Amino acid sequence: MRSLQCIGVIALNTVRESIRNKILYALLFFAILLIGSGVLVSSLSYVESERILQDIGLGAIRLFGVAIAIFVGIHLIHRDVDRRTVYTILSKPITRAAFLLGKVLGLSLTIWLQTGIMALAFVGVSLATGAPLGASHAAFLLLVAVELAVVVAIAALFSAFTTPMLAAFFTTGTWVVGQLTRDLRDIGAGSESPGLKAATALLHRILPDMESFNLSIEAAHGLPVTSADVVLPVLYGLGWVVILLLGAVGVFERRDFR
Repeated sequence: MRSLQCIGVIALNTVRESIRNKILYALLFFAILLIGSGVLVSSLSYVESERILQDIGLGAIRLFGVAIAIFVGIHLIHRDVDRRTVYTILSKPITRAAFLLGKVLGLSLTIWLQTGIMALAFVGVSLATGAPLGASHAAFLLLVAVELAVVVAIAALFSAFTTPMLAAFFTTGTWVVGQLTRDLRDIGAGSESPGLKAATALLHRILPDMESFNLSIEAAHGLPVTSADVVLPVLYGLGWVVILLLGAVGVFERRDFR
């Protein structure tokens, strides 16, 4: 129970610290600006203007959400080490695991809050222009929230043992490659080279399949979404979050701050 209280306190403090970051507001501003600019871009087309509007808006939510998650996540540990507050915190009866999990939870809450603001802007623009909204849009936002939690967990793993610059590079690279692992697996499956087939299948297994969280096409086109399209990616994402956080805690427990 004490550990849960410590996690909650650290999470709330992390949220308070994060929302004071002016760069987050800059990213949020540009995201809302891009969502609003979809009205102008879609007006240039006489065909499927509503789809273009929603493609831009949904893409902005996902892209800027990931950007915010990476930017915030890479400073997960470094900022406290740089300010030397980590020494004060860890000198108290609190485990390193509780400290790290509280930081991750707080950052996730901050990012979900920013994603919610972007979602409200998207809904407002859609309602103002008469673009349809449905269950597929809600499913899209839910999976984006899960994807961002995975990105934060990836950033937490790398920030536990390396510098913010390297953590940003590794986290961004993992997310980008994660967008392609499914396509690479399919290409390898159709290849006549056993080595290529095995390599692409292994890559798909050891890296998160980020494309599994992407329902932007279904949402923009108003296509039906089944429960399996939502439940399975959610479970898949939660599984990756657990694995990544276990790895991050294991690394953080062995880190020497002296």
